[in-house]
Amino acid sequence: MKPRIPFTLALMACLGLSTLRSSGEFSATNRPFSGVSIYSERRANPPTRFFVAEVDLTEPRLKLHVSAGGEDPDGPGKWQTTLMQPTRIALREKFDLVVNGDFFLARGVNDGEGAKSAYRADIWSLVSGAAVTDGKAWSTSTSARPCLVVRKDGAVTIEMVSAPGTNMSAVISGNTMLVKSGVVLPHENKARHPRTAVGLDKKRKRLVLLVAEGRKPGVARGMSYDELAEEMVRLGCRDAFNLDGGGSSVMAVRNQKDGSMRILNAPTDGRERPVANVLGISVDASPAK
Repeated sequence: MKPRIPFTLALMACLGLSTLRSSGEFSATNRPFSGVSIYSERRANPPTRFFVAEVDLTEPRLKLHVSAGGEDPDGPGKWQTTLMQPTRIALREKFDLVVNGDFFLARGVNDGEGAKSAYRADIWSLVSGAAVTDGKAWSTSTSARPCLVVRKDGAVTIEMVSAPGTNMSAVISGNTMLVKSGVVLPHENKARHPRTAVGLDKKRKRLVLLVAEGRKPGVARGMSYDELAEEMVRLGCRDAFNLDGGGSSVMAVRNQKDGSMRILNAPTDGRERPVANVLGISVDASPAK
């Protein structure tokens, strides 16, 4: 394994993370919570920067969650939830780590970035794929989409889902598979953007979350689907898929000192974009009995 170098010492200190003396392209591996390791990588040619969280699914105190933004604004109507910043959702749900979730539509909003972004908290919204929270399915799709599925018996899989089954306790969807059975799936779309991806290793005991920065000339160009898939394979994923990206891409971790949520990457809107749902991780910090 390559050595890892600190990515932002001030940020790490703020998170209460330890630092290691090292050199090379990687940050120090930091373990803010039992079963969770976080690090980053920066490359100069081409300019690339991304953050990785590796999650040990065998840690008994660790749980995966899917949570929507706000309440359903129109009951049986078209809209499912309201937009909310991932860190606000994480604070409400007491998550220790959070990334953005599914692609979504927001009422009356055309996609935009930076000052042009019209995404605001509390706008009515709906996700594109299947979604399940605490065993309750609140979204389906007309066609099967790649999903991270947590079953009620604790098994975690990546599979194609349109209508969630009754044995699923949490489901979050993306738009395209990146890696299947250890093989990179080629894509015609070669555009590079900020990205968020999720993957599982062969034994389905290790979850990998990757958030890539982009749209920053000379700093971070983003990743294409093919490049993202190659990174997920390098990180040991047997299966992986793409979550929402662009201005939505975010990874945040709880500050162990004051309980606040700290964003690791730099969102392209210049601020955290409210989204329709998130993938969260909580770790029970109480002493083992």
